[in-house]
Amino acid sequence: MSRAAIVTGGSRGIGRGVVLALASAGYDVVVNYARNADAAKEVAELVIEAGQRAHLVQADIARATDRQRLVDESVGAFGAIDLLVNNAGVAPDVRADILEASEESFDRLVAINLRGPYFLTQLVARHMVEQVEAGRLTNPKIVIISSVSAYAASVNRGDYCVTKAGLAMAAQLYAARLAPHGINVYEIRPGVIETDMTGVVREKYDDLIFNQGLTPIRRWGQPEDVGKAVVAVASDLLPFSTGQVIDVDGGFHLRTL
Repeated sequence: MSRAAIVTGGSRGIGRGVVLALASAGYDVVVNYARNADAAKEVAELVIEAGQRAHLVQADIARATDRQRLVDESVGAFGAIDLLVNNAGVAPDVRADILEASEESFDRLVAINLRGPYFLTQLVARHMVEQVEAGRLTNPKIVIISSVSAYAASVNRGDYCVTKAGLAMAAQLYAARLAPHGINVYEIRPGVIETDMTGVVREKYDDLIFNQGLTPIRRWGQPEDVGKAVVAVASDLLPFSTGQVIDVDGGFHLRTL
């Protein structure tokens, strides 16, 4: 019997890579998206081609009512939620020095990147605990996709860094709280991944990666790299780990001399 996953921001970029990897691993997938319905439909078709079920849910995770609807529709579609992948996130509209950055940008990023996944995880965790205690669910898991920006300071996008650092702590908190219920939580921390979001700074990162050795593995990360890490978690290959940070960053986190 297939297991079911929710992937937020599943229509593009890293989310798309995660959805397709999970479908290949035998998961039915709830593809959450905020605006791009055409991209979400395309991903859903690929899930079906892989032999799995797909269910589309348009929901803005920054809104409490949308978060609840996402959970309700997911349970209605598949009966239970075996895996939550908190992936949805945005970059600031304008990369502004922290001495000039606006409160409006900060509030927007906190709402989408931090408050949204924090409270979506709360809703899903409650469902998982109830299902585990009722004997209807075994070994459910939660993944929080953060970023190397959780610890690498970028002074022209401080709001983004702050939200990713907050997600890192959220993963620790939920891991500690949910372990007694048999629910493991993992933080997957991508580095420079080739997506629409990084496309606007492609020239900068091409130079850093290929000429300056930003990462020991000298290539762009791909969405499927993150997808494979999620599948490792989803396949129960890390059963004695929780609160674990899984770096998918080409070795960016290494300190070398």
